[in-house]
Amino acid sequence: MTGNEIRTRFLEHFASREHLVLPSAPLVPQGDPSTLFISAGMQPLKPYYLGLSQPPAPRLATCQKCLRTGDIDEVGKTDRHHTFFEMLGNFTPTGAYFKETAIPLAWELVTQRFHMPVERLRVTIHPTDDQAHDIWMQQTGMTADHITRLEDNWWGLGEGPCGPDSEIWWDRGREVGCGQEDCVPDHCDRFTEFWNLVFPQYDQRGPIEGTSGDAVKRGVASGALVPLEHPAIDTGMGLERISYILQGKTNVFDTDLFEPIIGPSHAPRRAVGDALRCRPARRRCSRCHGRAISRSDSQEGDHPRGHRPRGGAIPAHAQ
Repeated sequence: MTGNEIRTRFLEHFASREHLVLPSAPLVPQGDPSTLFISAGMQPLKPYYLGLSQPPAPRLATCQKCLRTGDIDEVGKTDRHHTFFEMLGNFTPTGAYFKETAIPLAWELVTQRFHMPVERLRVTIHPTDDQAHDIWMQQTGMTADHITRLEDNWWGLGEGPCGPDSEIWWDRGREVGCGQEDCVPDHCDRFTEFWNLVFPQYDQRGPIEGTSGDAVKRGVASGALVPLEHPAIDTGMGLERISYILQGKTNVFDTDLFEPIIGPSHAPRRAVGDALRCRPARRRCSRCHGRAISRSDSQEGDHPRGHRPRGGAIPAHAQ
């Protein structure tokens, strides 16, 4: 499955569940002086989440062009870090649905449309999120030993909307990581996180002492965390990361999404690739930064040519 096919399959999955598919916003944000580049799929949708304007539909889906430099020193050294990426996501800024629908929609996509083997999938949740645990346990093929509670499964900016999140991970095999039979996600390189489902269900009105289960419970008891009247959904799946998994590669740089930068059909690019072949980290950096530069000068907000999902929002068997 090519990267373009994965992108289209994701967007068409949500279009068929009554989501309006929006084009990518320009990589350079408009009307937001707080950042140089769009760095998350929900960033262009912030006015909807903050109640400053009404979204064009209660259910949205996008493939957003993003650029992050916070971990630029890791680019080339790991199998998954890069600067420019496309973030696939589904959103309910006004609370059209919550975990009870977001989790089944995600599981259906990865297991039925992407045909990912259930035995190689893992899920992490926040220690306090019994609701997410119960919903995950209702999904076909899910078992309790494939769900891990991690204190890091929390999203927030220090004030305003925040809440637990749940991540879906791919098992790369015991031989890739520490080799321990009882290894769990976030312990070593064996597991790769590829989709984060964020559940903003609180309004943070005061400081909390970390994101542990006890800290969150104390925050709720003290009034620092106040339940939102309309909990929302904000998910993000990196196209490059899911592509390297579905294409059977060992890293994002070997996917077809990077071929236009140093590809077999271009002799000059082959020469660059050959020169860097003995230096894997530099070769990866060259591909990554070259791709970021080639996409950052494109200001149009649109789907890649020839890969617009058919039909926009299609009202069919909504969850």
